[in-house]
Amino acid sequence: MRIAMFASLVVSASSLIPRRIPFLRRPATCRLMSSEAFEYDLLVIGAGSGGVRASRIASGHGAKVAIIEPQLNHGAPNYSAVGGTCVNVGCVPKKLMVFAARYPGEVGEASGYGWKGATPGEFDWKQFMEYKDAEITRLNNVYQNFVLGNAGVEIIEGYGTVNGKNAVDVKYSATGETKTLTTKYILVAVGGWPFKPDIPGIEHAITSNEIFYLEEQPKRIIVVGGGFIGLEFATIMDGFGSDVTLMYRKDLFLRGFDMDMRTHMKEEMETNSNIDLQFNTDPTEIVKNDDGSLTVTTKDGRKFEADCVMYASGRKGRTENIGLETAGVNTKDSFIPVDQYSRTNVDNIYAIGDVTNRIALTPVALMEGHRLADTLFGGMDRPVDHEFVASTVFTTPEIGTVGYTEEEAVEKFKNISVFKSKFRAMKHSFPKSETYSLFKLIVDDNTNRVVGCHAATDGAGEMVQGMAIAIKMGATKEDFDNTIGIHPTSAEEMVTMRTPAYRYMNGVKVEEH
Repeated sequence: MRIAMFASLVVSASSLIPRRIPFLRRPATCRLMSSEAFEYDLLVIGAGSGGVRASRIASGHGAKVAIIEPQLNHGAPNYSAVGGTCVNVGCVPKKLMVFAARYPGEVGEASGYGWKGATPGEFDWKQFMEYKDAEITRLNNVYQNFVLGNAGVEIIEGYGTVNGKNAVDVKYSATGETKTLTTKYILVAVGGWPFKPDIPGIEHAITSNEIFYLEEQPKRIIVVGGGFIGLEFATIMDGFGSDVTLMYRKDLFLRGFDMDMRTHMKEEMETNSNIDLQFNTDPTEIVKNDDGSLTVTTKDGRKFEADCVMYASGRKGRTENIGLETAGVNTKDSFIPVDQYSRTNVDNIYAIGDVTNRIALTPVALMEGHRLADTLFGGMDRPVDHEFVASTVFTTPEIGTVGYTEEEAVEKFKNISVFKSKFRAMKHSFPKSETYSLFKLIVDDNTNRVVGCHAATDGAGEMVQGMAIAIKMGATKEDFDNTIGIHPTSAEEMVTMRTPAYRYMNGVKVEEH
């Protein structure tokens, strides 16, 4: 199945409302306290999505838990604070930017609905960033005072370093003092960090960390990278009115996604955005000019001018200088290999989330942390489950996906049917916009089970979340066909595609006639 990077997240309103959860707190006399030899049952290094969930659930089971994070509020130098990448410099502030960037497109269609003289106005970058900072600060406080505080988890502001199998050294951020804490179990949940290649002038480039803290909106920006982080920020900045160039070193972006979705997104960008797509383009040097602008030279010798260069070319695990070698924990290419219970090669040390390089999505880290806590402290047997994980690329239009791509399904199941529908949604056809939706279902002909669902359309993330429930439960194509659609919606197309576009038999494509 497609392995995505970075976290795309839909945050429910209820999850952000401060509330007490009485059943998560137990009297101190009910604490498990693994042994008098250890101060804690569980020490968690990293207060991101996975670490917070694991610590909260473990505490609810009666474990004595502390979670260690270098800073409790967002911003430089670590950017990620309590809540992790997602809350501070990922899913949440990015989605707020997505919302803001879509307003000009909405206004652009207004005249087609009879609204005369509607214009998007002028985007105020500084004001937006002030509002964004206030919201992320609010969420930092929610995590500290309600999510963790109400669960009885001790929060330690400092840098955690593994010191053997059963100890963690903490360097407290406020004082610089170092103290060694002992524990039965250690959980490493330190997440990832944006990767930048070693080319001349790379120090002038920013990443998805710094873009949330730029004082001014860049008039011209080059985004380097063909993953969904790069595409999301390219469409965001285009929506804000910046001149955007997207550079990718290969033929087509979104590697790992379904090919039809990749091609459709390219067509939509070419038709409905001002983004300059530069494929087979790889920067080799960045030069800062006297006026503060930047010149990017590519491998083929071309030069591009910009006010800002943003790299979105992958992420690495944050495993440097956290003492894993003192306990003999294995790493591979900056990540920590683990088994189905998130256990490392050391039997009492675990790792979850982006640092394990499984599926780098916030809800996946939540699942991994929750199941680990249930297994260690809840008396349950809960291995992780990474099949049929839904995700969304928050471009415009969005791409929502769950299950196998066509290419993966052919390889795994051999005999499949592919259902496709491309159309202009009512919202866009009425004002005569050239914006198209593409829906796709993939069915395993051996079982008639729907094993893949992909949609490129407005609100695809909201739509595919519902599809994911059915597909996870094992819904067949007959189940989809027996479901009555909601009219008029785009989503009804999911239950009205009756005839396959083509099939594969024993891995060979057979066109329908």
